[in-house]
Amino acid sequence: MSKLNVFNFISLDGYYKDLDGIINWHRHGKEEEEFSIQSLRQGNILLLGRVTYEMMASWWPSQNAVNSMPDIANGMNKAEKIVCSNTLQISNWKNTQIISGDILTQIAELKEKSSKNITILGSGKLTTQLAEAGLIDTYQIMIDPVAIGEGSSIFKGLQRQLNLKLTDTNSFKTGTVLLSYEAIY
Repeated sequence: MSKLNVFNFISLDGYYKDLDGIINWHRHGKEEEEFSIQSLRQGNILLLGRVTYEMMASWWPSQNAVNSMPDIANGMNKAEKIVCSNTLQISNWKNTQIISGDILTQIAELKEKSSKNITILGSGKLTTQLAEAGLIDTYQIMIDPVAIGEGSSIFKGLQRQLNLKLTDTNSFKTGTVLLSYEAIY
């Protein structure tokens, strides 16, 4: 049985994107880049909502991404990706599968059958749905030392309390802090 992990970065005031969906405020230094490279080397299946998928698919396969962050671009492009969407019909980003309909059942079955762990990137609505269903095992939340005023919470619309146990912390020279949690159900 595989584990389902959330990896997301948020602002100090708790948002993973601003009101316009922008994430360029994230502090991505050399240490964070190395963390990303090591995470991608684990070979997890990447799970994305449609909005996050469209943003990432427009960047990571591009020559600009390859030029600016070659190791991360390589890892993102090679990774197996699953997009949860009832509207997206085709994917032009290699190694991508689209699932629709009852995603909770499909993700539960994937966790049961897969030998690979699964990591949700971004995808606040998807994170909330899967957290509500008790399908998420761990959370890695990277907090950037910046307040953006208004935006979207990764747990927006959560209907029940989510209890977590802190399992690890890591701080980076940029002032960014990574908090790792285990879900308590």
